[in-house]
Amino acid sequence: MKKLLTSVVAAVACYAGVASAAEIKPAVVYDLGGRFDRSFNQGAYNGAEKYKEDTGTEYRDFEIQNDSQREQAMRNFARRGMNPIVAIGFSQASALEKVAKEFPDTKFTIVDMVVDLPNVQSVVFKEHEGSFLVGVLAAMASETHKVGFVGGMDIPLIRKFACGYVQGVKYADPSAEVFQNMTGTTGAAWNDPVKGGELAKSQFDRGADVVYHAAGGTGVGVLQAAADAGKLGIGVDSNQNALHPGSVLTSMLKRVDVAVYEAFAAAAGDNWQPGLTILGLAEGGVDWALDENNEKLITAEMKDAVAKAKEAITSGSLEVHDYMSDSACPQ
Repeated sequence: MKKLLTSVVAAVACYAGVASAAEIKPAVVYDLGGRFDRSFNQGAYNGAEKYKEDTGTEYRDFEIQNDSQREQAMRNFARRGMNPIVAIGFSQASALEKVAKEFPDTKFTIVDMVVDLPNVQSVVFKEHEGSFLVGVLAAMASETHKVGFVGGMDIPLIRKFACGYVQGVKYADPSAEVFQNMTGTTGAAWNDPVKGGELAKSQFDRGADVVYHAAGGTGVGVLQAAADAGKLGIGVDSNQNALHPGSVLTSMLKRVDVAVYEAFAAAAGDNWQPGLTILGLAEGGVDWALDENNEKLITAEMKDAVAKAKEAITSGSLEVHDYMSDSACPQ
């Protein structure tokens, strides 16, 4: 575990070039929304593409269109000798568990869920820590003391994002109000930008001037609505600052790209390990994005506040509550 975490941190730092020590045939199975959702899945795609660029190793990938294709895609890849196979998203768990048992010599990595099998590596993130940081920024950027959150599918994982965000907002501005909406209860909630935009607009109409989304492709609509209304949006997973320069306050980075890259690299280097890896701020697994697209929105005071919060979290002096630990969020 320590070895894997060390290599992940190194990959975050520079995506160090990897010379394939072993011949691998990697594959990626994306979640609903597809490789170009500009968020979660695209982070995985970017990691696979970066590995290909660095090593010349080709990979296969598949965009599922419905839940029934998950198991079929993984099994087809395994039959063709693809190894490792990386499954993106918690919804892949039951299909992966079944297929992994059928192909015990194939290495499987799943992102966002834990599958306890000897040939499965599970990678999960401390999304609440990264969400706390963007919550601090949201509160400090807000002029109305009202901010919002739009989630995708209403599941504990997304409430984990929301809870971390609320804690960060309240840390910076105890009197702030946070509006929350979830898009739906099925997988379709990840790919409905029209509804995402409608939910964001409803929050703007209530006085919010900053809205954070954790909604996959649906979030594209949230960010568009913010730009149209002259308000601020906050992106997620991938750096979405460039979608609407000057209107995206920041993005909560969830380094799915690094998880995929490292799964490929570890398999090639013959040091891939099964088991659980948890990536938070300290491990470089989550963070916030600052670049030329949002630098004018982030004041020196905001930078200082988020740096102090980050240091407190990584040192252990500030603990961000994890909604998934007890299905509750402190108010």
